[in-house]
Amino acid sequence: MKLKFNSPMHAVGHALGVAVILISSSAQAQNLFVADGSYVTEITPGGVQSEFADLVYPSGLAFDSAGNLFVSSGDARPVLGDITPSGTTGSFSSGLLFWPVVPAINGAGDLFVAVGGGRSYGGSGSGNIYEFTPGGAQSTFASGLSNDPFGLAFNRAGNLFSVDGNSIYEYSPGGARSTFASGLNQPRGLAFNNSGDLFVTAGGSIYEYTPGGTQSTFASGLNDPFGLAFNDAGNLFAADGNSIYEFTPGGAQSTFASGLLSPATYIAFTPYINIQCNIVPVPEPSALGLLAVGAVALLVRRRYAMLAKPGQMQRLRVSSRKRFR
Repeated sequence: MKLKFNSPMHAVGHALGVAVILISSSAQAQNLFVADGSYVTEITPGGVQSEFADLVYPSGLAFDSAGNLFVSSGDARPVLGDITPSGTTGSFSSGLLFWPVVPAINGAGDLFVAVGGGRSYGGSGSGNIYEFTPGGAQSTFASGLSNDPFGLAFNRAGNLFSVDGNSIYEYSPGGARSTFASGLNQPRGLAFNNSGDLFVTAGGSIYEYTPGGTQSTFASGLNDPFGLAFNDAGNLFAADGNSIYEFTPGGAQSTFASGLLSPATYIAFTPYINIQCNIVPVPEPSALGLLAVGAVALLVRRRYAMLAKPGQMQRLRVSSRKRFR
């Protein structure tokens, strides 16, 4: 029988004549990052809060697959900044007109950001959605938005959803726009679950939409919910004032964090690490072979445990308060 080795561990096990069993495991520790006043606050799964970065009015947050955190912030000089996994902060794009909000990243790694027309600040009232390649090249994806845009989110098909005024618009990858939902009361945050349902904060409620557009109320009685984010377990997290609430898929609500320094706007989870493993049967084991493979397996396990442990984002921490200027 010809064997196909899916990893170095499989090859080692076969050479030693042992049965290599790799147990599927995945990282459960996803830290939550919150745009909180003049800070980005990091919250561990246990609810421990710490300051990650000191910025100028951060609003939107988004992680790419490499672990880079993109932060939209702005005052008189709006900027889209980024923090690399090594902890380096920089300005990914500056000079954007008015306030950029809620970056979102598609499957190809392109960054999309909604920039308001600044009607509240004397602007034209026409907003845009810009697209940035990983190298930073900028282009206009959509223009002529009727109001200051808010939430952005991609579904699995690669269509972009955007909050604009009291409506939610859907854009195809080519930029064709259609109305997905309308008549909402100040919608803001958007997030998709694993089933493709869209969740929206509006007024004091969170609404759920099926891919076909059927609306239902997922949660109500909230104060002023803003950003939404799902963790890998499928629980929904919502920023509401100075607190973060957690909802199970069935809608049971609990307080995940409270006492934030300022009312939170948007939130984002760190990328999820998933280790795919297989079971490979090979000839009868020997004691020496078992010991050798056990040692290798322990090293691999420790390596991924370092990536997955609750304090994993400590390596990304900004050593001193840094601002995007």
